[in-house]
Amino acid sequence: MAPFVIPSSLFVVLGLPLVAGLIPPNRLYGVRTARTLADPDRWYAVNRRAGIGVVAGSLLYLGFVASRLVPYVPADPSTFAVHLAAFLGPLVLGLLAAQISR
Repeated sequence: MAPFVIPSSLFVVLGLPLVAGLIPPNRLYGVRTARTLADPDRWYAVNRRAGIGVVAGSLLYLGFVASRLVPYVPADPSTFAVHLAAFLGPLVLGLLAAQISR
């Protein structure tokens, strides 16, 4: 099994409510900054973008990298590095896009 299947699956589950706008401003879940907590419209916009980034990055990893492109070989550390980059790269880009829009 690919090393980041469980975290990617969890991020999809946690990101979907943000994309759907189901999570109101709070201090526990979502992109929590002074600006997003002060303005509900900004909260929903930023968290929707962050949710889209997290879900898209996780689905990209699950759909392509983990299952098709790079088989994970535990004895080969370079495959772990490729999986780590494929897991973190899209997530970081999505979260940066959300931060820029805040």
